Amino acid sequence: MNGRLRASETGSAATPAGGAAGGLRRELAHAPMAAGTVRARIGSWRAYALPAAILLVVAAPFYWIFTSSIKVPPEIIQVPPTLVPRSFTLEHYLKLFRYTEYPRYLANSLYVAGLTMLITLGLSVPAAYSLYRLRFPGREAIRRALLLTYIFPGILLLVPLYRLLTSLGLLDRLFGLVFVNVTFAAPFATWLLQAFFTRVPQELEESAALEGASRMRTLALVILPVVRPGLGAVAIYAFLSSWTEYLFASVLIIDNVRYTLPVGLAGIIGQYQVDWGMLAAGAVVMTAPVVVLFAFVGRAFVEGLMEGAIK
Repeated sequence: MNGRLRASETGSAATPAGGAAGGLRRELAHAPMAAGTVRARIGSWRAYALPAAILLVVAAPFYWIFTSSIKVPPEIIQVPPTLVPRSFTLEHYLKLFRYTEYPRYLANSLYVAGLTMLITLGLSVPAAYSLYRLRFPGREAIRRALLLTYIFPGILLLVPLYRLLTSLGLLDRLFGLVFVNVTFAAPFATWLLQAFFTRVPQELEESAALEGASRMRTLALVILPVVRPGLGAVAIYAFLSSWTEYLFASVLIIDNVRYTLPVGLAGIIGQYQVDWGMLAAGAVVMTAPVVVLFAFVGRAFVEGLMEGAIK
């Protein structure tokens, strides 16, 4: 009796009217949850859609270049272009390495970019250590002036650098190009290392000093292992900035046997005809070392930029 009374009071399935009311209440009870689920799904789609769109925009040119490098010439210039290659050939790569100076340009670029990376690391690490770990007069002024060279566009520095390299006997020399690249890469690399050096605990240096270690020994054996991600970020930045540099390489290098890849690749474009397949193959080969480098130290590079941005 009490059970029937409670059923009639709560409007459960005791009567048709009560059943309809109960169903309505259940729908109302589930409505917010369903709306929340829909909003969550829409939010999830938005979260995936934007990165996917950005990835598509970034990856599309690389896909187009790679597929063009393996298509036969008629398909490369076909209108409308084929999204998926219908042909496959390696003749563009064979022509690139057999009948052009591309291997020499590749060796020149590896020399310039590799040496720039090593010298930049050798200069920026002790510079960052002294600026951000030691105290001496004028330190703050040097820190503020560190990125002063980036105020001026590179084209304005072209004539002074041309005259400087001429006076030093480094014009039309690959080491002269290394000298210029280091001039631009080292200040930013030193600034980039700031976040890593400033977060090293002071107690580490004090403990090393108590054990009789010199500053250079402390830097080499105690500090550098801690700031290893920063070293990776500096290495990849110095390599990339030199690997893709075109303006100074096209002006300061005169003899075509000393061209780097960006200048040499531009020379493949003929005056009246462009070999698009060979040009695409050259771009793919030029991109390969960058992809390999990012695969190893790309995470350190991103972390370094993020640390620098936060600081």
